[in-house]
Amino acid sequence: MESVVAFGIGSSILVDIEESIYRAEAILVAGIQNYPGKNFLSKEIPIFTPESISDDMKNLPYIVPLFTPGNRQKAALEAQTLGFKIAFSLIDPTVVTPRSFAIESGVYINSGCSLGAGSYFDKFVFINRGASIGHHAYFNRFVSIGPGVVVAGNVSIGRGAMIGAGAVILPKVTIGENTVIGAGAVVNKNAPSHCLLTGNPARIIKDDIPGYNNLTIY
Repeated sequence: MESVVAFGIGSSILVDIEESIYRAEAILVAGIQNYPGKNFLSKEIPIFTPESISDDMKNLPYIVPLFTPGNRQKAALEAQTLGFKIAFSLIDPTVVTPRSFAIESGVYINSGCSLGAGSYFDKFVFINRGASIGHHAYFNRFVSIGPGVVVAGNVSIGRGAMIGAGAVILPKVTIGENTVIGAGAVVNKNAPSHCLLTGNPARIIKDDIPGYNNLTIY
C-alpha cells in the first residue's frame, strides 16, 4: 500500500482526493499546511507545517489538492523547494481508461471520468468529476478541467488553461495557454491565449487576462 502526502490542505477538493486515494488502495499519511487557515483534511490524518517536515516524509510521493492552476503550480514549486521529489499521479479507479494514453507526474483525474485513446496529459493536469475526454487530446501542464466537461477528439489545451464546469469543446479545437472557458460554454473554434470565453457559441468577452484567478502559468 503506497503512502502519500497531501501538500496544501486548504481546498475543499481535498475530500474527493482522499476518496480517490482510498479507492486506489493507497494511504494518505499526512497533510502539509503551507498556509494558515481552515483545512479540509480528515481529523485522523496528522498535519505538519513546512518547518516540521522530516527527511523521511520528503521521500514520499506528494499530491497537490488545488484546482486553480496558479495555486497548484505555486504549491508544487514550494514542495520541490522543501525537498519533495516525487509528484504522485492519481487516476481514480472508477475512471474509464484506454489501453493507449500517457500521463506525466502530478496528474489527478477524479471519479467518473472517461479518457479517450491516444491522449496525453502533461504535469499537474487536474480533471474533475465526470469529465469526458476524447481521443488524441493533448493537455499541457497545469490545465484544469471542471466537472462534467466534454472534450471532443483531437483537442489541444495550452498550459494553465481552465475549462469551467459543463463546458463543451468541439473536435480539433485548440485552446490557448492561460485561457479561461466559462461554465457551460460551447467552444466551436480555436481560442487564443490569455482570454476569457463564455456562451454558446463561446465568444471572447475579455482578453489579455493573466489566467484563471489572475494567475499565470509560465
